[in-house]
Amino acid sequence: MEDWWSYLTATSSLIKKKKFTIIRSSHPIPTKKSTTAARKIIEFLKFLEATDLVIFLISGGASSLVSLPDGISLQDKQLTTCLLLRSGANIREINCVRKHLSQVKGGRLVESLGCKAVSLVMSDVVGDDLSVIASGITYCDKSTFSDAKKILIKYDLKNLVPKTVWKRIVLGTKGVIPETPKKPKIQNYVIQSNRTCVDLMKIRAQKLGFVTKAVYSVEGNVYDVASKLSKHVPRSKNFCLVFGGEPTVAVKGKGKGGRNQELVLYLLKKLKDRDKKITMASAGTDGIDGNTCVAGAIADCTMPTKPIDKYLNENNSYHYFKKYGGLIFTGPTHTNLMDVGLILLQK
Repeated sequence: MEDWWSYLTATSSLIKKKKFTIIRSSHPIPTKKSTTAARKIIEFLKFLEATDLVIFLISGGASSLVSLPDGISLQDKQLTTCLLLRSGANIREINCVRKHLSQVKGGRLVESLGCKAVSLVMSDVVGDDLSVIASGITYCDKSTFSDAKKILIKYDLKNLVPKTVWKRIVLGTKGVIPETPKKPKIQNYVIQSNRTCVDLMKIRAQKLGFVTKAVYSVEGNVYDVASKLSKHVPRSKNFCLVFGGEPTVAVKGKGKGGRNQELVLYLLKKLKDRDKKITMASAGTDGIDGNTCVAGAIADCTMPTKPIDKYLNENNSYHYFKKYGGLIFTGPTHTNLMDVGLILLQK
């Protein structure tokens, strides 16, 4: 089995200038590298002059890449993150909990900043909510400890997270621990988002002569997403549906895969009897899908559907596509703007 994180970190950095300090951190689970990154940034900001200007470039994944637990151990933060990622919670819910267990998230990183600063943000969140992207590390927080408590209860995690985590959340709801900042300290601007990707796909499909429809802000469980997307597909041919967003998966099996690969399998199930000339694909713009080293998958209705349920029940979509073909390899793109996909009906 490939070590997907080793594969990701083994790729060379795009920045090689000696003037830059590069810290290879960890994602999607924070490690000591993540806490080192956070402390280095805090130390850097601490010694700035009032006349300095700081430009932050924030991208998706920073919730794990820059992590400094507050009142709990790194091990407790790691376990809580793992449980949230496997629970089926969406990114807003996951980051709500993470913000209330952190010394830097939810705007706390810049709370004491003594100079001018601006933050340029690459959005990996449906709706481009600045308080959610990268857990609002240079923005502020719209959520509360009470919200975090409700999320842990909603996904039956109250008795699974470490006791220190639950205790901290409860103390926060009682006002014993201060809330995260509720007003931004600096200006934050979204400079790129998933919508740009989908718009470009739509333009390309139209230039190729397809009747094209775009669906934005795709989110929710992959099964539900597949159902909704399949309803947009007409009976007529020469049609292209392009879509973007970020579905979720409740991990119950021990297989290998990711939300994009699972989405394509569910679409294949939904559309298998419609037309043999239907092609569907979904991929992560960062080039990494779930616990694999592929970006996603592509399939058509000639592929076998009988064994699909077996693979889906084990969250093992990767091995379906490895056996029957369709894995999409791009390598790390160094940019995360969520997922993009299409459903194509040929002439």
